[in-house]
This record gives sequence, C-alpha cells and structure tokens, in this order.
Amino acid sequence: MASQVDAAELTKSLIQCASVTPDEGGALTLLETLLSEAGFECTRADRGEVSNLFARWGARGANKSFGFNGHTDVVPVGDEAAWSVPPFGAVEKDGMIWGRGATDMKSGVAAFAAAAIEFVQDTPPDGAVILTITGDEEGDAIDGTTALLEHMQKAGERMDVCLVGEPTCPNEMGEMMKIGRRGSMTAWFTVTGVQGHSAYPHRANNPLSAMVRLMDGLASAELDQGTEHFDASTLAVVTIDTGNGATNVIPAQSRACVNIRFNDSHTGASLTAWLEGEAAKVRDAFGVGIDMKVKISGESFITP
Repeated sequence: MASQVDAAELTKSLIQCASVTPDEGGALTLLETLLSEAGFECTRADRGEVSNLFARWGARGANKSFGFNGHTDVVPVGDEAAWSVPPFGAVEKDGMIWGRGATDMKSGVAAFAAAAIEFVQDTPPDGAVILTITGDEEGDAIDGTTALLEHMQKAGERMDVCLVGEPTCPNEMGEMMKIGRRGSMTAWFTVTGVQGHSAYPHRANNPLSAMVRLMDGLASAELDQGTEHFDASTLAVVTIDTGNGATNVIPAQSRACVNIRFNDSHTGASLTAWLEGEAAKVRDAFGVGIDMKVKISGESFITP
C-alpha cells in the first residue's frame, strides 16, 4: 500500500518532467507508478504520438463512480534565457512553486491524485474513483481526451460525474466554478494579390492592404455582449506573415491567423459563415483572392 502523497512535492516532480506537447516527458509514467502502488488499475490509452493514462480504483461497473480529468502536457517554454527560473526546475520562492505547468495544470493533477490515494486508503468508497490524464490538451487535442473516451467506451468504463481541474479562479480557490466551456476555433487566411515594385504600386495589387483591412475588421467587431453563463466572445489576431525580406517589393501573398473563443450564442458553423462574409467584402473591395481554412476545436456547451 502506498504511503500518503504530498501534493506539493508531487507537483514539483511533475513540473520537473519536460512534457511539452506531445512529449510525455515522464509525467504520466510517474503518475502510473504512483497510482498503481496505491491499488489503482492503470491502463495506457496512447494514440499516435500522444500518451494518455486511465486509472481506476474500485470495481468496473461500480454503482457510482467519481472521475477526474486533467492533463500534464504544457506549452513550449519560448526563450528559456528570458526565464527568471528554470522552466522545469520547480523552484520554490515567494511561497510559490515556479515552473511550466505549475498552474495549468500539474498542480491540479497532483492535488487530485494525492487526495484520491489518501481517500481510497483511509475510507475505501462504495464505488469507483477514476482518473483520466492526457498529454494532448495544449496541442491539437485530437488524440487526448477523445482517445480516453473511446477507450472507456470499448472497455465498458463510465463516470457518473467528472471534475476537470483546470485553473479557473482568478484570485481565490472556489470563487469561480465552470459548468460548461466556451467554443474554440481557428481560422487561417491567405490573401493573394499581384506582386510588384514598391516604386510602382499602381502596377501591383498589394495583398497586405486587404489583409490589414480584413484583420482590423475582424478584431474590431463585437461578436456579442456575453450570455447568462459566459463572458463576451473574443477574437484575437495571432499572426500576420508575408515572408517578404525585401523593402522595395510588394509581395504576392499574405497569410494571417485568428483564434476565436465563443459563448453559447454562436456555433462554429455560424462563426465560419460570418468569417466568410467578412472575407468576401474585403475580396470584392480590393480585387484580391482570399482563401480561408477553419478548424473548430470544440463547440460551446453548458452542463446544468
């Protein structure tokens, strides 16, 4: 039987795993070992390059089951030289633990794992405790929780309720609980004009002029004013690229990308139609070609 687990120490151990999506970095291996020693039945539900862990204490098909869903993958560290602490050092200072994933969400995974182990040992429940931990939340998110759900369906596993321990409280624990999620989608635009010399702009058709107009229009638009359970939807321009290294050449193409987080007053389809309409206006006004590609990562939903 495993001894009691210190959640803070487990948080530090997980932070020290360099688990940048989709690299597992040892984080799920650490959890699998820890939970197995505590009597949890652990199964890997890996798919593609992504590692996923399913762990259950209690009988399959128990009359009730409490689940936890979380992730151990993190976003890239960026310029490591700009960090004041090693990104995977789990340094303790100012009463906090510092490192990539400290908030989102290795501390949440560690807290639930530690609590689950203590709970099943001290007060074995009449039911099951389940953990589903993915390594694909910060990436494309197509081989993570989806793969775990498919594994559960094939294995006849189920949760009566599930807690997702994502960080949601701005200032104090418990001040904000989520009963749903915003939708998320990304749109890529390619504007094609006519290349030319900057000394003779009238002989070219600058795609950047059209792109700037399109991006400004999208970023300035008010999608809504929020709904009963969600804040207002947002659109962020995340990149504009031309690949043009010359200062005297008007490029032939420009590319840009926007990310939208939307509430339950929209769907991915309705926003896609809006984006297409805005792009058509700019296309007609500037006489350029505009291609658009959309990826809908998830729709908005509420679970009352």
